[in-house]
Amino acid sequence: MIPVWVFAIITIVSVFLALKLKKKWLFALPLLAVGSLLLVEIIKVPLPLWETIQFIFNLRG
Repeated sequence: MIPVWVFAIITIVSVFLALKLKKKWLFALPLLAVGSLLLVEIIKVPLPLWETIQFIFNLRG
């Protein structure tokens, strides 16, 4: 539940700052945060990286 709150806070703050400072790149901050969490979770898997990626894409069916 903590990551949900962290991502919610990151999203609210980045949208507020993007609108206030008129910086469009701040809208990408929540996506970068989710992407970095995804990368960290993939790296934490004890299999080699390529096997992990193949396993993730083979889950479709």
